Amino acid sequence: MKKIIFSIGLVLLYACADRSQGQRHADDRGVRVEEECVVLAADSPIRERIKTQSIHFSDYQAAFTTSGVVQAIPTGYAEIASPFAGRIVKSFVRLGQQVVPGSPVFSISSPSFFETGKAYYQAKQEMELALKSLKREKDLLQNKVGVQKELEEAEVNYELKKKDYENAVAALKVFQIEPEDLVLGQPLIVRSPIAGEIVTDRIVIGQYIKEDAEPVAVIANLNKVWVAAHVKEKDMGMIQSLDSVEIRLVAMPDLPLPGKIYHVSEMLDEDTRSVEVLIECDNSAHLMKPAMYGTVKLCDRSADVIRIPTSAILQEEEGAYVLVSLGNNAYRKQKVTTSVTEDGKTVILTGLNSGDTIVTTGAFYLLDAR
Repeated sequence: MKKIIFSIGLVLLYACADRSQGQRHADDRGVRVEEECVVLAADSPIRERIKTQSIHFSDYQAAFTTSGVVQAIPTGYAEIASPFAGRIVKSFVRLGQQVVPGSPVFSISSPSFFETGKAYYQAKQEMELALKSLKREKDLLQNKVGVQKELEEAEVNYELKKKDYENAVAALKVFQIEPEDLVLGQPLIVRSPIAGEIVTDRIVIGQYIKEDAEPVAVIANLNKVWVAAHVKEKDMGMIQSLDSVEIRLVAMPDLPLPGKIYHVSEMLDEDTRSVEVLIECDNSAHLMKPAMYGTVKLCDRSADVIRIPTSAILQEEEGAYVLVSLGNNAYRKQKVTTSVTEDGKTVILTGLNSGDTIVTTGAFYLLDAR
């Protein structure tokens, strides 16, 4: 029993000796820990290795680069297909040709179109007959030989026939056909809905196409295009008001192309954790082709921010932090929220105030004492 007690006492003695030796080592360097602070003695050799810097707000224009892809603007892009099944009998365009709204693209002979035209003429004729019947009943009643009930029936019949005629006219106008231009038995002329250039021409004379067939022509106005870029969720806090954009295409990396923000999506993509930004670009020279890839540099408006040397930021599991000088050779950890890093400096969103003094060099000497 005495041997066991003696052994335990010996172990505790060695443990205390080691702890005292470690404390003396810290004391030898002139470093001590007080609660959450590290304090250096006035004669500590570590003081010469610690560099600090006072931080202040400064004017800064945040910018970062992401990828983008060129897109045609939807209002300047049209795929031309036949509204009816039939056989193409004529083409009015060629690849690269400029067209305006209403320009003929191709004509197609279609039994379904013939039936639509026939229905229009029938509805028009029935409406005209109903109108004549209504006028006759009104004349009879005025001459005291008509019947009120028959007049009312004629009025109802006319309103029904008039509605059928209006529906038939609307059906024609859906296909850009004016009723006065309709000639029964003639092929349907398919026209361009927009101004632009024929960029795809798959029109084959004599080809029979189904009602749900693929478009046979594509018209696009590429004088202006969109570049679709994606901004990560973590960068959205930095972009308060996107101010300018510079685009460099993969095909022309040395040619910067200006753009302006057209729209920032309100929806976040859950898979990529990013939002889509549409950038409108002048493309009068037609250098930008749909589906081209490039890099997009997005710039925010200038703002007063705190930027510190990136080397002053330390990392741990809980996040980023810096060491702040409290004066009298005392230092403490301060958690910070960071943003964009550029030219060796990082924007600090939260955690520091103007006038704070931080450790920029030698922080690990202080951390070693904790």
